[in-house]
Amino acid sequence: MAVDKKNQVKEQTFSWEGKDKTGKTIKGEMRAGGDAVVRASLRRQGVTVLKIKKQSRSMGKRITEKDITFFTRQMAVMMKSGVPLLQAFDIVAKGHANPSVTRLLTEIKNDVETGASLTQAFRKHPLYFDQLFCNLIQAGEQAGILDNLLDRLATYKEKILAIKGKIKSALFYPISIVVAAFIVISVIMIFVIPAFKDLFSGFGAELPGPTQLVITISEIFLGYWWAIFGSIGGAIYGVIQLKKRSRKFQHAIDKLSLRIPVLGEVMRKATIARWTRTMSTMFAAGVPLVEALDSVGGAAGNIIYADATKRIQTEVSTGTSLTVAMQNSEVFPPMVMQMVAIGEESGALDAMLGKIADFFEQEVDEAVDALTSLMEPMIMMVLGPIIGGIIIAMYLPIFKMGAAVGG
Repeated sequence: MAVDKKNQVKEQTFSWEGKDKTGKTIKGEMRAGGDAVVRASLRRQGVTVLKIKKQSRSMGKRITEKDITFFTRQMAVMMKSGVPLLQAFDIVAKGHANPSVTRLLTEIKNDVETGASLTQAFRKHPLYFDQLFCNLIQAGEQAGILDNLLDRLATYKEKILAIKGKIKSALFYPISIVVAAFIVISVIMIFVIPAFKDLFSGFGAELPGPTQLVITISEIFLGYWWAIFGSIGGAIYGVIQLKKRSRKFQHAIDKLSLRIPVLGEVMRKATIARWTRTMSTMFAAGVPLVEALDSVGGAAGNIIYADATKRIQTEVSTGTSLTVAMQNSEVFPPMVMQMVAIGEESGALDAMLGKIADFFEQEVDEAVDALTSLMEPMIMMVLGPIIGGIIIAMYLPIFKMGAAVGG
């Protein structure tokens, strides 16, 4: 077993330059076990090799959803302009600032060059191209409308990215209140209160109850700050890991998130917007309804709606209309039901789902703006009593001493 590992050939990325059968100079990249493998592979493709160079190992940044969205839009624009597929890949790969994206696109391009379909090349990278993405690309390849499907896919990903950004903004403010309050209180407890404690130790009188309580809390902070910070960090990490690994826990968290006052309504609207936007995009691309529902549940971003989508898919596959199946799931508001029913009756379901998505995306925009304007008074309402209470508690002995001296 050890011998196999030792003798295993490690693939590396090589950049190459050569001439095709027409004498035109071409360039590219290829992952292989050595330059001899690259040379042989290019020779089989009819390329006369001029230069091969091993690339230095530059890891680059992590590939984000924004990178994939930008790549999709670039490909859509170039293919609509008549740029050949492989040339478009080459232009996008070389023009990207992130080496990780360049390597990913180069690998996909090489797969396509060696005979794989674009869908097959994308499916090799499920971390970046999900089932929905690959299904739409496949539909575009089969129907010969890849440029239109890429454009539709780019628009879809841009809208989903925007709605995710809005949700992050909505979540940022309440989290920032909690974090700011904890930091301020920690600084006061660790640095400010001990100074007051030293001052009060010379008074020789019994301290008021509130003051003694604040000092006791400060002593706990000073003695166990490592345990407090460690417990909070561990709890956050534990919740994140448990949410990833336990479906039951994830179900409970997602259900709770939809019931949070104000914020829960924003998240519900965002989930419905993503659900209907995904459904509209898939259906408009010609993907069969039952097959489209496979991708829709996961794209919703909430396990409550993912489970509901599975139930809808089961009912639709047995002949139930989409409207009735959605109504039975009990997770969609009446307005959505009515518009889907009209869409089914008129034969314009994709357009109607798109209108629903537009409506709820607008609702999320307005709700997040309203939430942002509410945050400032909420910050004052949370931090004011806490900080004010601590200050009053620490000044009570001084007021008491002043009253005694005055008396």
